[in-house]
Amino acid sequence: MINYIPRRFTVVRDRELCIDCGCCVRQCSNECHYYDDDGKTVLSNSNECVACHRCVDLCPTGALRIEKYVCDYRDNANWTPQYQQEVCRQANTGSTLLSAMGNPQPYPIYWDKLLLNASQVTNPSIDPLREPMEIRTILGKKPEKIEVEKKGRLKTKMPPQVVLETPIIFSAMSFGSISMNAQKSLAIAAKELGTLFNTGEGGLHEELKDFGKYAVVQVASGRFGVHKGYLENSRFIEIKIGQGAKPGIGGHLPGEKVNVEVSNARMIPVGSDAISPAPHHDIYSIEDLRQLIWSLKQATDGKKPVSVKIAAVHNIAAIASGVARAGADIVVIDGFRGGTGAAPTRIRDNVGIPIELALAAADQRLRDEGIRSTVSLVAAGSFRCSADIVKAIALGADACYIASAALIAMGCHMCQTCNTGKCNWGIATQRPDLTRRLNPEIASKRVINLVNAWNHEIKEIMGGMGINSTDSLRGNRLMLRGIGLNEKELEILGVKHAGE
Repeated sequence: MINYIPRRFTVVRDRELCIDCGCCVRQCSNECHYYDDDGKTVLSNSNECVACHRCVDLCPTGALRIEKYVCDYRDNANWTPQYQQEVCRQANTGSTLLSAMGNPQPYPIYWDKLLLNASQVTNPSIDPLREPMEIRTILGKKPEKIEVEKKGRLKTKMPPQVVLETPIIFSAMSFGSISMNAQKSLAIAAKELGTLFNTGEGGLHEELKDFGKYAVVQVASGRFGVHKGYLENSRFIEIKIGQGAKPGIGGHLPGEKVNVEVSNARMIPVGSDAISPAPHHDIYSIEDLRQLIWSLKQATDGKKPVSVKIAAVHNIAAIASGVARAGADIVVIDGFRGGTGAAPTRIRDNVGIPIELALAAADQRLRDEGIRSTVSLVAAGSFRCSADIVKAIALGADACYIASAALIAMGCHMCQTCNTGKCNWGIATQRPDLTRRLNPEIASKRVINLVNAWNHEIKEIMGGMGINSTDSLRGNRLMLRGIGLNEKELEILGVKHAGE
């Protein structure tokens, strides 16, 4: 059979350095490396390489490197090599193309076209090392006014709220899409940092029940693992309507990933496909959503805030307004660069809009309608550094979800093959021989280091602005300037051009 698709990478082995120790053979779950017939010489099959770099990173003699395989096609700006190869792949299989992680297409990244303001003389900067700097974040409804008795006691009945020590939360990644060790790493990090991790739609594993105070539990269309105890053992509840990587469709965890532990957490049979339908079959209107929000609050005696997660799409401002009016305490907006364990390639790469535009539009709509204080906004969809977080807060976010950055801190190399279940770093897999490669104590420490570093940078950036709290930064678009943006983009973002 002719293989119409050239390989993507070449494994280059320096025979002068290679000692044929077999480390690469043992480490590669894709079976790229193997012993020759003599049982002593290690060889490589580059066709199987996904550029996860595990063999490169662990080779004791530094004998390996991965190179892109260059195979020239006839020039064609329309039928690029990628499209030709994808046509051939579908001709081979007759199935939908699946991909993992976020949208990799070269669409504009608006974070990179927004610049931050800095204080000079008239509004002096603040030194975060010597002066108070508040990045604590409170999620949930804010009362219109607060009444206090003469003795200082609060008379106003406060709605349920969540206090975070950082504006950074770990986004939804279900047990099943990622390993138990990966999810445990996030739970440990959340506890240490005073923030939260999101269980995704896979239920809460029994081993993590003691982390309930640091968990956001998700109610998705499949309702996997949802029961009263699950809802109560959480900090807040999230109704997942949409996801940035695949707006408008459901989810699918292949049966081969549903082992006994995943089965118990999701409350489905071992080996069965976990299919989340596109819609919630009890939500076909804002009124239906209001009923589910009310039901979840009743199930938890009104003690838990309820959030609603929606994908960033073209009518996002009106949708966010409707969700807020339906009684949600928190609205989560997930942009089109948000990661995923598996999504149809065509949907991941072509559906949805950037989080920057969606966030700005939603925040402005809620302000225009006078209901911004009734709901918190959480932004998601590929935050790569602390500056992205600061810019998101200035555009109106109360807090930001991160996922891919946390996985990269653990060791993810963005090989974008999560859907195969062969993750060499023990993250997006359920194979016991692979999951044990990720040590939760070590991985959680790396994630903690990352967020602590970002927290420090956020304080430094705010100090340079002359701002001493995220509350003062939230929605303060005067602290932003656009560069290389057209008038319509600047209008939607609500920022002036650099130099104004």
